[in-house]
Amino acid sequence: MASSTPWRTSASDALARWTGYRVVRDGSHVDTLPRGRARPPLDPQDRLVPEPVFLLSSVRSGSTLLRAVLNSHSQVHSPHETHFRRLTVVARTPPSRQALEADGLTLSDVDHLLWDRLLHRSLQRSGKRVLVEKTPSNVFVADRLHTAWPAARFIFLIRHPLMIARSWHAADPAGRPMERAVEHTLAYMEHLERARRRHSGITVRYEDLTADPATQTRRLCDFLGVEWEPAMVDYGRADHGRFEAGIGDWSDRIRSGRIQRAADLPAPEDVPESLTGIAQAWGYLA
Repeated sequence: MASSTPWRTSASDALARWTGYRVVRDGSHVDTLPRGRARPPLDPQDRLVPEPVFLLSSVRSGSTLLRAVLNSHSQVHSPHETHFRRLTVVARTPPSRQALEADGLTLSDVDHLLWDRLLHRSLQRSGKRVLVEKTPSNVFVADRLHTAWPAARFIFLIRHPLMIARSWHAADPAGRPMERAVEHTLAYMEHLERARRRHSGITVRYEDLTADPATQTRRLCDFLGVEWEPAMVDYGRADHGRFEAGIGDWSDRIRSGRIQRAADLPAPEDVPESLTGIAQAWGYLA
């Protein structure tokens, strides 16, 4: 009697049994070991960077500017957006899954080990001692970051909500109509506010940073436990790597190497109703 199993599946199973590799469709993967819930490190030594600092913000909030300012400090390393959380570990063979289970590890645990190692490599290569990572989409996993690194610290960067949406729209007017820009950026802002309420840290306003960078960088240095350095407000003198789409801001404004004052805030009546709640929470509306 002929087998009902598709020949492609049979061939893939045979290849996996003999070689440990499996043919899969693009964008998919084999992962039968449960990832497990995110949990703190099983051993403190599992973290090479035990106290990372995460700069949480919405897109188009000035996070690339702030990371360049921080990276200008002799003891603070703030790299381009690493997107480390998008990297996951896959156990492709039964023995690999068995080995992890024998060590009491879940795939989430190993994800955390990988992420920590990548951050540690970046910090070690910089020769500095404090790491500040800034990938805007991290606002969606702030709780997991706190779980993976219980001693992590947070910098919350806020900006007027309508200016965030306008900036996102202006970066691609045809592909990002204003209505979509408001909806897209609001998701970041709401998760950022949720993180601010759930986790301790320091909040910095983009408008304050650009109006009085010396005062705001002194606050940040106190928070990070480093001495303030005047070079921070002249970030164009330091090497911050490439400014390009995908890993940070790429505009002429950031490439100028100068902190430029933020544009005037919009009138209260110009703020769409969908943004009034977050604008009030951040003190931009009464």
